[in-house]
Amino acid sequence: MPNTPKKNRTDANVADQRLIDGLQKHAATITSLVIAGVAMTPTDIIGTLQARIASSAVSTTTRAAFRAAVAAEKDERAKTKALVSAVRQALMVAFAGQIDTLSDFGLAPRKVPVLTPDQKLAAAKKAKATREARHTLGKVQKSKITGDNPTGAPAVAPSPVTAAPAPAPNPAPVAPPATAPVNAGPAPAAAPVVTPVTPVAPVPAPAPAVAPTQNTKS
Repeated sequence: MPNTPKKNRTDANVADQRLIDGLQKHAATITSLVIAGVAMTPTDIIGTLQARIASSAVSTTTRAAFRAAVAAEKDERAKTKALVSAVRQALMVAFAGQIDTLSDFGLAPRKVPVLTPDQKLAAAKKAKATREARHTLGKVQKSKITGDNPTGAPAVAPSPVTAAPAPAPNPAPVAPPATAPVNAGPAPAAAPVVTPVTPVAPVPAPAPAVAPTQNTKS
């Protein structure tokens, strides 16, 4: 066992009690001890050690009582927190704008934050992005969601089926215009265009008319 006890209260009390036990056991042998130039009997030393142990016991009891008192205080504040907060809110509403009256209750008027145009714009953008990320819907959008339309998207009427138009014929390729050679002589005269004549079949002459024969009686 070390000669110097630890600093915690339990070990110190145990060490003091061991000293008391030893002095009582060897009281017949140890008649007195000179401590700091003063002769002390074992009874005087035992009385000092017992006073140390008693003060430690009082401290322990007081500490336990203190912890119990702190726990009771926290519990009481937790139970009455809502009531006190409601009282303060009611006073803030009842005496809104009356700085002197609110100060009598230890209260101060609420400070209304003043935002700059840039801050308002940034807040609006952030709110919109938050709504889109959380898929937050308004009353009108929620009213469009039904069993037949769970997504709330506007209904689109089916378009009538029409026959596909026939593809346009590909145009005949057009030959690029001829380019006259550079530094060429005079262009040759164009050949005359001869139009073929279709032969006409001869028309037959009409047959001569035959006079009718008259029979005469002799």
